[in-house]
Amino acid sequence: MFRFSVTHTDSHTQARLGCMMTAHGRVQTPAFMPVATQATVKAMTPRELREIGAEIILANAYHLYLRPGLERIEQAGGLHRFMAWDGPILTDSGGFQVFSLKSLCRLSEQGVEFRSHLDGSVHLLTPESVIRAQERLGVDIAMVLDECPPAQVSFAEAERAQALTLRWAERARASRTRDDQAVFGIVQGGVFPELREQSARALVELGFCGYAIGGLSVGEDPAVTHATAAHTVRFLPAARPRYIMGVGTPTQLVRYVALGCDMFDCVMPTRNARNGSLFTRTGRLNIRRAEFASDPRPVEEGCGCYTCQNFSRAYLRHLAVAGEILSARLNTIHNLYFYQSLMRTMRAALAAGRFADFARPFLAGPEPAADAKATASKEGEALWEV
Repeated sequence: MFRFSVTHTDSHTQARLGCMMTAHGRVQTPAFMPVATQATVKAMTPRELREIGAEIILANAYHLYLRPGLERIEQAGGLHRFMAWDGPILTDSGGFQVFSLKSLCRLSEQGVEFRSHLDGSVHLLTPESVIRAQERLGVDIAMVLDECPPAQVSFAEAERAQALTLRWAERARASRTRDDQAVFGIVQGGVFPELREQSARALVELGFCGYAIGGLSVGEDPAVTHATAAHTVRFLPAARPRYIMGVGTPTQLVRYVALGCDMFDCVMPTRNARNGSLFTRTGRLNIRRAEFASDPRPVEEGCGCYTCQNFSRAYLRHLAVAGEILSARLNTIHNLYFYQSLMRTMRAALAAGRFADFARPFLAGPEPAADAKATASKEGEALWEV
């Protein structure tokens, strides 16, 4: 059921244009997945997601397991029907969420015992139960359970976590029962090149439908993130999709596409929208600033999103300052449209054989931090046409 093909490759970088076929439809790659942690992309309806060009979204098995629970979602006909989204869904296993709550969990060879952050109840996640949960949700792409150590760990600790993740991955793969669901392995190994290579090679030998680069963007220097990802990609097969988890800024998206990554997710566009921070081709715009109080222009001239086509900066500032719910909605529509436009433009550039020219301004300079402004070649100059 799951298929992936590469249709174009860039002659100057490792970027590639591809297509994934899933049980719920096609996904063109490189693709950005809006984050729908609890079966909703915050402030957006499924129809709006389709209108901005999203083809696949990301939900979280850990959160859905705790609330509303797998049985209720099954009774509703599966996650697609429950949330009224008929396109492909990828679910993260919840490993990152569990391990970020170190005080609430206990790790063993069997899995992870943890206390719910909602009510304190005790639960056990195992590699097998995580796959079973995602099969019950009925999603298109399931992620294995992995241990995601923090950024500043020793080689020995990173090696231990990587080895455990690999053993869990083998158990997860052996436990799958649905042919219509793809399962991705997750490469771990901290920021240590030899561990990343070992992890990638071992996962490829096991044989997964796709491979994720996990355990990055967790506090390490962005330049180290980039170097680690670049090293890891070398050991992942060209015939399988490559998913780098939790990245990132618009500039980072271009840079990681240039490395040969195909899939991305990040809460940045939605979280920034709720805080009044809007992405444009020349940098971020804080709509709360007083200078926009009487500004009749849209967020970005030429942007095709519903927000820019209908509302002024002055109105958006008013909504933000007044604390209106519509502020989050309109800002989110713009930011997610911006991200999807960037991905569409990269795919078009790859198809036309001009990705290197398009990417050049983004590739110049140091690796941006997660909270850095979107890169522009010079003030006021658009990096691409929306």
